[in-house]
Amino acid sequence: MYIGIDVHKRYSQIAVLDHNGEIVDEVRVENANLEDFAQQYAGSQAAIEATSNYYHIYDTLSEYLDVTVANPGKLKLISDTDKKTDRVDAKQLARMLRLGSIPESYIPTDDVREARALVRGRHSLVENRTEYANKIHGLLDDHGISQDVKPLSVEGREFLAELSLPTPWDTLLASYLDIIETLTEQIESLEEVIEERAGSLKETQLLMTIPGVSYFTALTIYAEIGDVSRFDSDKDVVSYVGLNPVIRESGDSRFEGSISKRGSGRVRWLLVQSSYTAVHTCQDEYLSRFYDRLAQRKSSKKAIVATARKLLVSMYHMLDREEVYDPPGVSA
Repeated sequence: MYIGIDVHKRYSQIAVLDHNGEIVDEVRVENANLEDFAQQYAGSQAAIEATSNYYHIYDTLSEYLDVTVANPGKLKLISDTDKKTDRVDAKQLARMLRLGSIPESYIPTDDVREARALVRGRHSLVENRTEYANKIHGLLDDHGISQDVKPLSVEGREFLAELSLPTPWDTLLASYLDIIETLTEQIESLEEVIEERAGSLKETQLLMTIPGVSYFTALTIYAEIGDVSRFDSDKDVVSYVGLNPVIRESGDSRFEGSISKRGSGRVRWLLVQSSYTAVHTCQDEYLSRFYDRLAQRKSSKKAIVATARKLLVSMYHMLDREEVYDPPGVSA
């Protein structure tokens, strides 16, 4: 049997095809009951999309079914249709599975999933804290306070704690400060776990041998890229992260534009920051020499982005070969 499963938050729409492509079953199943369904069709092939909640469902189904996880972006390009319903999507998944045309998505290991949960969880907490810092800036602006205050710094919070605002804004300010304090404690606690996790994985231990790469950056790179063996070359991983230049060709002309920004913006930002630190703070000979050469004929922004791309290539080969950072042509 070929089973297409359109996954939603609480339920899944399912279509089952036989080897001739005929529909033998269509059913909506509560996600809590998917294990019973999988047992009924044990040994069959199934396809689901890589939605936000697919990990648990994949693990449940894989106990009984041969599950393929479809890449939602590529799947949309292939199966775009004017009629979009749960039943149509489930049947389309089943049909594409039967034809062997499912664009597969990477399925992270448990270690990668755990790393993603940690770094993305920290990112969410930091975003929430920034939101309340911005609320405080809004309160200050509303009351004509032009002093440059940083609510996320200890000095800034001490200044704000002594600030006298009229009611009810004084209550709001106190609430925002309490929330920032709580979030800061949670972030610091989570960072201890992240540092411990980064120190326990061979991949992140290798990445941390690069000047300018912190434990948080190393774990984030590992979490978002996953197993490098799934990439055929360093060009593939560069494209995956979105640091590859967009190239347009027409006739005899060839134009190389800005980077594609296709992948994780968080990873690109960290790679750029790590490159900046390696060049300007750690003065890493390999990356500095590359950056300086480019900066002479391009803008510093373009040079640092290109350096981030070179850093990512080094990371790929380090992980692929299981080697520490030892760039070519650098004196001991």
